[in-house]
Amino acid sequence: MEKKLRLSDDILLNVEKPARYLGNEINVVNKDINEVDIRFALCFPDVYEIGMSHVGLAILYDLLNKRQDTFCERVFSPWNDLETIMREKNIPLFSLESQDLITNFDFLGFTVQYEMSYTNILNVLDLSGMAVYSKDRLESDPIICAGGPCTYNPEPIADFVDFFYIGEAEVTLPEILELYKKNKLAGGTKDEFLIKILDIDGVYVPKFYDVSYKDNGEIEAFTPNHPNARTSIKKQIVMDVTNSPYPEKPLVPLIQTVHDRVVLELFRGCIRGCRFCQAGMIYRPVREKDVDVLKEQAIKLIKNTGHDEISLISLSSSDYTGLKELTNHLIDEFGNDKHVNLSLPSLRIDEFSLDIMSKVQEVRKSSLTFAPEAGSQRLRDVINKGITEEDILNGSKEAFQGGWSRVKLYFMLGLPTENYEDIEAIAKLSQDIVNKYYELPKELRKRKPQIVVSTSFFVPKAFTPFQWCAQDTYDNFMEKQNFLNKKINKKSIKYNCHDAKTSMLEGVIARGDRRIGKVIYSTWKNGSTFDAWSEFFNFENWQKAFEENDVDPLFYTTRNRAKEEILPWDFIDTGVSKEFLYREYERALQEKVTHNCRDACMNCGAKEFGGGICYVD
Repeated sequence: MEKKLRLSDDILLNVEKPARYLGNEINVVNKDINEVDIRFALCFPDVYEIGMSHVGLAILYDLLNKRQDTFCERVFSPWNDLETIMREKNIPLFSLESQDLITNFDFLGFTVQYEMSYTNILNVLDLSGMAVYSKDRLESDPIICAGGPCTYNPEPIADFVDFFYIGEAEVTLPEILELYKKNKLAGGTKDEFLIKILDIDGVYVPKFYDVSYKDNGEIEAFTPNHPNARTSIKKQIVMDVTNSPYPEKPLVPLIQTVHDRVVLELFRGCIRGCRFCQAGMIYRPVREKDVDVLKEQAIKLIKNTGHDEISLISLSSSDYTGLKELTNHLIDEFGNDKHVNLSLPSLRIDEFSLDIMSKVQEVRKSSLTFAPEAGSQRLRDVINKGITEEDILNGSKEAFQGGWSRVKLYFMLGLPTENYEDIEAIAKLSQDIVNKYYELPKELRKRKPQIVVSTSFFVPKAFTPFQWCAQDTYDNFMEKQNFLNKKINKKSIKYNCHDAKTSMLEGVIARGDRRIGKVIYSTWKNGSTFDAWSEFFNFENWQKAFEENDVDPLFYTTRNRAKEEILPWDFIDTGVSKEFLYREYERALQEKVTHNCRDACMNCGAKEFGGGICYVD
């Protein structure tokens, strides 16, 4: 039976990229809604092209739809052209697969990847025809849940979400769905279901916790108000990633998305321990996939999608122990006449990585991307980057000798203990890399080098050693950016910089508590959505919201936290202990480097998961 589209032809012909709203991609799943017990609307709160490029969404879509009793459908934030029409014509938000209204689903689940998408979450709820605040929603409305890296500090959106899932969904999400099914069959209420899932690891139900504050604004106490509510929520992670579910027939969009390619997940976690990096801490321990399984997956994925590129993803691809074997196999399998490209993001600057990249890009030398993060060795030691200036310059020289002439360099401004000598070192290091190119014999210098330096601003994140650190003010950020801009040699280097106002807001939200929820709500009411997009970002709306709610953003950004302060996310147990993080914070201030996990165990606490790299001899 052919589905009836929610949008008329007239509407579709008047919006940009109507294929965003049709749900007719290759490998799309369709089920009879009358033959399933659970309907799950999976939302990436951004435009279609962004959401469809996210591997986590693909894994969840596949995981849920493999269940016979569940139909998982997708929903994205409609672009502003369609939203205007939907509001004018009173068209509620709908799913792509069945084109059914979101209010007809059992669950609406958000994957939360970026703090600046929070106004979009509220907008999706409103467009669906539901109250934005959990306390105001109807019994008949879907249960609103959320997961993803941002939910490791769920407090800024706690008032809008019924429950959070902390960790990787493959572990206890199936148990949650079974409980829901039983509760539904027994005629149980939404509240009864939320009480029952308090017994499941990884589940946080905000309404069953109260927060009180001191006169100085710090948290005084975070206490359960229900006897079944746990004092600590333990993250859930898959220990056997080799045999965990992974989509063999991922969706293939019919329009171009950010990443039009097959994705192979090499491992989860990271051995490096960069002190600014939240992902490197919350995804510990490292859990690798078997190389033979990855070889099989690559063949199936190319066959089932028709893509002409395979991307090997992880937080640091160079650290995958089977990388050489895997890349050689993929080059042999898909190179030459099959014309399938291999993409390896997240490589380190070393001879091993460059050797692999050279094989991958034998024909077309695209740009290389390095992320030194800091210009001086002193500051790289502070952040535990684990790379020396010699590594960077030698790697650049080898890259130029290998035929590359385009190099992208990523740095951060505003890192803890940073001074102007560190900032000037960014310009010097970048110029030294340019000079390495001109050390080549003339016959090898076939074109002018293209060196692009990009800087973002440091945002302290929960569950990192820098969670106690002050963030620079907006004025400080701009002073540093202008200083660097003057120091960079524009004849040889192109300089790109991030927006400081966005970084400031990220800092507020990333370490925010429940009081930030009303700021997000007011900002949305003031007209903000798509805050992650520069063309829509309106800083004045945020300023107005802070004033309306008598919230000082600088309380969340520019002050150092004491060791004993209760942090809004302290009730979550990631396995990595607070003691370890503080120890790393102290080592940062002493400019001491900490070994990576393969060189020596630093007893971070992740051993308690009983597997991964912690148990590899």
